[in-house]
Amino acid sequence: MPAPSDQPLSAITVLETAKRQVRRFGEGKTNVVDIARAMGVSHAALYRFYPSKSAIMDAIVQEAMEDEARLAARHVETDGPAAEKLMAMLLDLHRRKRERFEGDQEIHNLYRRIVVERPDMIAAYADRITALIARLIEKAVQRGEWKIDDVDRAAGVVRDAGMVYVHPAFVAQLVAAGAPIEEMLRATVATLARAFEAGIRYGDGERVEGAPAREPG
Repeated sequence: MPAPSDQPLSAITVLETAKRQVRRFGEGKTNVVDIARAMGVSHAALYRFYPSKSAIMDAIVQEAMEDEARLAARHVETDGPAAEKLMAMLLDLHRRKRERFEGDQEIHNLYRRIVVERPDMIAAYADRITALIARLIEKAVQRGEWKIDDVDRAAGVVRDAGMVYVHPAFVAQLVAAGAPIEEMLRATVATLARAFEAGIRYGDGERVEGAPAREPG
């Protein structure tokens, strides 16, 4: 057994060791005994922090989700046009997912599995990101920049339109296909922003009052 680490045993040190093991051997070949052995402790000691391997793997993905939520949140309260802020938010989220796919493959694969097998975790993450998008839209409406009668519904539209650029499976497929992903993302956000500027009324399909009339032709 390796010598005990100088770092105190904690949920954080267990998680960091687990990530190193997953990156080296893959999730399938990593278990609680392996993680404990790498830390120089008994596997029973790890159960004080995580009750199972599944709990450790979930925590690794949850940590990645927390990082992404913080990344997205940075763009909500900043100054500047709403379209630019939304573009920057989605680009940052996409780039983080792409960095993981291209440079941290085993963690990407783990994240991708969790997306399928833990819908509760994914729903909570989606709700958090959608709430951030809603806040960004709400601020744009308050400034008169966008004209939208249902901020929450608009936030859901943005979330769904942006999913192809941030979902682990879709990111992998787009990168493998050599798609111009960032160009596609920019076109998507530009289209949404133009619609929001013109005015959207979800209730009855009419323009929001004060929105510019469509020019003929």
